[in-house]
Amino acid sequence: MYGVSDQAPRSLLVSDRSSFLDEKNRLDSQVEKHHFNYKVSLLLPECSSTPPHLDAVLNSFSSFYLIRDLPVHELLDKHFLEAAVHHGSVYGVSHRTRIDEDNCVALMPNGRLFLSLDKDSYEVLGVEGKPSQFNHRNTRRYVVSVDLTDRGSAPGGRFHQRLVTGLRSRLQLKVDFLLSHHPGGGASLQTLLSRHKWAEHRPEVSSHTLSDLCCPTPRSCDPHGFLEWLGAVDADISCENAPDSFLSSLVCPEPSTRVGRAQSVSVCGLLLPQDVQRLLQQLRSYLEQPPPESWVSLTVHGFADSPVSWGSSEHGFLRGGENFYTLLMFQDHTYQLHLATGAHDACPP
Repeated sequence: MYGVSDQAPRSLLVSDRSSFLDEKNRLDSQVEKHHFNYKVSLLLPECSSTPPHLDAVLNSFSSFYLIRDLPVHELLDKHFLEAAVHHGSVYGVSHRTRIDEDNCVALMPNGRLFLSLDKDSYEVLGVEGKPSQFNHRNTRRYVVSVDLTDRGSAPGGRFHQRLVTGLRSRLQLKVDFLLSHHPGGGASLQTLLSRHKWAEHRPEVSSHTLSDLCCPTPRSCDPHGFLEWLGAVDADISCENAPDSFLSSLVCPEPSTRVGRAQSVSVCGLLLPQDVQRLLQQLRSYLEQPPPESWVSLTVHGFADSPVSWGSSEHGFLRGGENFYTLLMFQDHTYQLHLATGAHDACPP
């Protein structure tokens, strides 16, 4: 079953229901297309501690690297292209840049370089692009998208030289850059790392136990209400709506049940889709082990200021820059997938 809901004009929620046993389910493709993830959150009802096999997967997420003041033209270096871009998948996104104000950069696993530039920077660069689809009355931003694996962009060619000259000599664009590579990791990135100041980071894992938690029934609950409740749980906000509480007026959606205990787990960093896939497989195994649990949830959050969200679709910020998906998995191998974006995004796949 597939549905689109636009209950709130400033956001979009796409819902998909299927089964892991259905060979036509699109889950692998949907997970793979969400390239730039900064947080994965799990909720495990009736669980007092993270099971060892799940903990092992969470703590084995791929390392990533932060390069300070990276000249963007070096992403076009011949040796970097040969060692990393042409062999495996590179995930790179500018760090602490604001998509609605600053120049932002992304290097996608398909080898496409994506630049989101303000009007002045675009004109200085001197390379053809197109107006951002999220401009208002005046064109203030442009996007330049270049396939670095295409022969026309190969080092030594006219277009490659014009782009390098524009980035290095005219625009002189530098950004702090988060970078990872699958499957080679840091070894495949050494041609770039060796020339710059960088630091290796491991994704950070945290968890806490919840007690006497009021849980909605996932199969019967409105998706908007369930996701709002799930977000409140992840943020450790009460949904009891106590009369003496001035922090929150949220209530648990109906129908609901009481859960004696639950485990909330999160991992943060530049998180690769391949690691999310491994976690999904372990969650399926977790649901099959005795005693069988009725459901678990996994939410994957994209960077709010990434130039792209799903696939090669341009991403904007507007009010919150949200782009995430939540997967509800059940013990009978069925699942519900909810993909959410703000108004400055294309429809999720």
